Amino acid sequence: MSQTFLKAEDQVIANSLKIRFFPIAVQSAKGTRITSQNGAEYLDLTAGWAVAGIGYGHPRVSSKLKEQYESLSFTSQLSAPEPTIVSLAEKLIKITPGDFPKKVWLGHSGSDANDCIAKLVPLAKNRTRMISFMGSYHGQTMGSLSLSGHPAQSQFIGSGNVIKIPYPNPYRPPFGETVRLTDQVLQYLEQEVFKTICPPEQTAGIIIEGIQSDGGLIVPPEDFLPRLEMLCRRYEISLIFDEVKVGLGRTGKWFSFDHYDVVPDAVVLGKSLGGGLPISAVVARKEILDVGTGIHMFTTSGNPVCSAASLETLQIIEDERLIENARVNGEYFLEQLEKLQEKYEWIGDVRGKGLAIGVELVEDRHTKAPAAEKTAAICYRCFELGLLVFYVGINSNVIEITPPLTISKEEIDLAISILDQSFSDLQEQKINMDLVKQYAGW
Repeated sequence: MSQTFLKAEDQVIANSLKIRFFPIAVQSAKGTRITSQNGAEYLDLTAGWAVAGIGYGHPRVSSKLKEQYESLSFTSQLSAPEPTIVSLAEKLIKITPGDFPKKVWLGHSGSDANDCIAKLVPLAKNRTRMISFMGSYHGQTMGSLSLSGHPAQSQFIGSGNVIKIPYPNPYRPPFGETVRLTDQVLQYLEQEVFKTICPPEQTAGIIIEGIQSDGGLIVPPEDFLPRLEMLCRRYEISLIFDEVKVGLGRTGKWFSFDHYDVVPDAVVLGKSLGGGLPISAVVARKEILDVGTGIHMFTTSGNPVCSAASLETLQIIEDERLIENARVNGEYFLEQLEKLQEKYEWIGDVRGKGLAIGVELVEDRHTKAPAAEKTAAICYRCFELGLLVFYVGINSNVIEITPPLTISKEEIDLAISILDQSFSDLQEQKINMDLVKQYAGW
């Protein structure tokens, strides 16, 4: 059944809308499990690119959706608002740090939310330039891809007002050493970028991922984000955090920057915000989002159904203590992965916070040559054995582990056993590489 469906799907769905790692056709999903059209069940470590933070098919969200749709299926909040959007905005403001006046903008995806940043921050600051980081992934619309520094967007020419600087990657330090990594990146920004192509008095904002997600689940040095905040305050530059993928509890706190007591000027949310429904948000200083009337709006933004789903999702995260679950089980997951690292030389690095984890594969640990084909093979073999994982990174060699925050230790043990088997099968050349090559991912 799956193969027949996938052939039909390939005839009508554009390739520009696809990233495929294995031949799965989904029938249903519940909790942490996905069932294929062939009836096979998979433990999902992807959460659909981190969207299913509370798991699939949560009964509370299902009930809330039915209730909201029957009561009010739609109103365009742009011109005829209703209470749900206000309640959601109040909740987002409450969980986001900062004792200054804040407002909320609502959209449909991380892309249009980062487009909001690309448009409004320069306008609000009356400065033309923005700074982002190499390896960053902020979206696929023109504004958001302009902010991005990922190879997936390199074929497009975005806005020329964005300057990209190296992300402080401890495993692959951009300046060749790790002992002064924070100093090196920030000195490069101040001594080179600010003095040549991007003067601070012309720079409106710096946008960063607290953990660089699609760039390879890279965790910066502990002192980097606090010192970046200090630099932004010194030059009166807005500091924006893209929390689309790692926000809302995934790292063991509401937001990745909460680990460092950093207070951003704007926070971008998406993916897991709607419990599976499309909704995004920007929570920012009032002066950023009030810079103009009707200058970044979409007819269905903040619609009552998606807003209701989002409100319920945030309440579930609190009621079910999913942030704590992410912290505790994330630590356990990392410990088990580090044991695998001791066993297999191809595992060059294991890193992450909470349930945002990256496993970087290399050909050997001395050269750190990226092992992209082996990474694809592991993901494919895991699929064959009943586990879903994707790979990311600018070298396509990082296994991304972003499961639903509801995952249990027993399920983590199952995932580790399948990963172990997959590495063993790769070592013994039991994986059909011809099949793997059909699913190049990205």
